[in-house]
Amino acid sequence: MYDYELLVIGSGPGGQKAAIAAAKLDRRVAVVERPDMLGGVCVNTGTIPSKTLREAILYLTGLDQREIYGQAYRVKDEITVADLTARTTHVVHRENDVVRSQLARNRVTIIGGLAYFVGPHSVEIDDGAGRTRKVTADKIVIATGTRPARPASVAFDDKTIIDSDGIINLDKVPRSMVVVGAGVIGMEYASMFAALGTKVTVVERRDRMLEFCDEEVVEALKYHLRDLAVTFRFGETVAAVEAHPDGAIASLRSGKKIPADTVLYSAGRQGQTDGLNLPAAGLAADERGRITVDEFFRTKVEHVYAVGDVIGFPALAATSMEQGRLAAHHAFGEPVSANDVPQPIGIYSIPEISFVGRTEGELTEACVPFEVGVSRYRELARGQIVGDSYGVLKLLVSPEDRKLLGVHVFGTGATELVHIGQAVMGCGGTVDYLVNAVFNYPTLAESYKVAALDATNKMRAITRLSG
Repeated sequence: MYDYELLVIGSGPGGQKAAIAAAKLDRRVAVVERPDMLGGVCVNTGTIPSKTLREAILYLTGLDQREIYGQAYRVKDEITVADLTARTTHVVHRENDVVRSQLARNRVTIIGGLAYFVGPHSVEIDDGAGRTRKVTADKIVIATGTRPARPASVAFDDKTIIDSDGIINLDKVPRSMVVVGAGVIGMEYASMFAALGTKVTVVERRDRMLEFCDEEVVEALKYHLRDLAVTFRFGETVAAVEAHPDGAIASLRSGKKIPADTVLYSAGRQGQTDGLNLPAAGLAADERGRITVDEFFRTKVEHVYAVGDVIGFPALAATSMEQGRLAAHHAFGEPVSANDVPQPIGIYSIPEISFVGRTEGELTEACVPFEVGVSRYRELARGQIVGDSYGVLKLLVSPEDRKLLGVHVFGTGATELVHIGQAVMGCGGTVDYLVNAVFNYPTLAESYKVAALDATNKMRAITRLSG
């Protein structure tokens, strides 16, 4: 009756995993994607390029080695955009090949072009060369992702006034930059360019950055960025930006004017749904282009699902992959277990931040008692070896049942280390497991045992004094 049992619109992390999961269930599956965007925004302009850029900057600037070799240490004195993009281009091409290979190996048909609904089970696909074809499917997954939100009042020129997609098109490393917005993307790029020696000013209308993170960790990041000469303007709003031949001037509502070579807008993301003709499928998106789904990632039209950034928070590649898998399994009646394992958040600033579970602020507001165990990298042999004297791992432990309530890591390898705490929390383990576990030495993972001992010693002291 239909051309395919599942049609996936978009090949990013969510779409790719949905297609492969359905293919593993022996379903006829096709993915629609623009020929130059296989792997989606994640592979081509977002996650993979930005994280590769970060690695190139860390290597070429020698920033994470200066603790040992001195503040003047650099692998290369004059770092060009070509130096940075060489690594990025290599990795993106390899990832494109990986995605194509995985889809082909699982017999998923790749259809090049842009898709839009012409009926509840039908889409028209424009190949960009004036040709269209109609494809029908029993089930459809929307995984079109997002694009940077562009305020209508800002005249983006992709050279001087740019968004996060325009970073990879810069022709030189700017001497100065204004970053508008202190969210995840804004802080990642602010720290990267500060590491390159760019004079960065961050403008944020709220009173603090990364409000969902542990306040102590955010303060540590702010300290390190200020050490890299980053200036923060909190409680400020950009009223206008004027482009000039040699740069731009950002005018704030408070009357301040900030000159810069480049202005980077990081004003959130917009769902890429405006070209889908959603009403033809009986759907609609909100003002930010996002689609509402239930706990199974099903839209209000039963056979149409949506996954990934297009459905909103948490809008992470990792969570999108899991959403795609779960949506495909639900669509074809495959049993799905409740996903109550806490999900980690990773921020690839310099230094890294990662956490899982609740923050001190959230626990305090909810009147949930907790004890804090802290381990500092400078007290670990591995911390000295890698030259990280600022890193910290913090455990939040319930004194009632001794379970972990939150794990917060700041410093080298934070996005890797957090998974140990996630595993303990997901399996219902207690702080005693970490106290009794033997960790390889010297490793940064040993910080779990140090922090666990710190927390249990504090709880023991309370028990002794109370008894």
